[in-house]
Amino acid sequence: MSRICEITGKKAITGHKVSFSNRKSKRKFNVNLKTKRFFLPEENKWITIRVSTSALRTISKKGVTAAVKEARDKGFLNK
Repeated sequence: MSRICEITGKKAITGHKVSFSNRKSKRKFNVNLKTKRFFLPEENKWITIRVSTSALRTISKKGVTAAVKEARDKGFLNK
């Protein structure tokens, strides 16, 4: 399973690891993902999704049903 947020679609990006002598080597910046369960009252069921911690703030701001609906419309969530 890839490390992609199912609400925002965030995924890992690449960059440089810079040493003290300023040498650069490739590295990967992974997304801070958590597995969370949410209850959808409209569907009367629990769903388990992998969300980034920034998406948890979005869910608390918009509400879980609006965030899930938006993610399904964008194609990030197919459940």
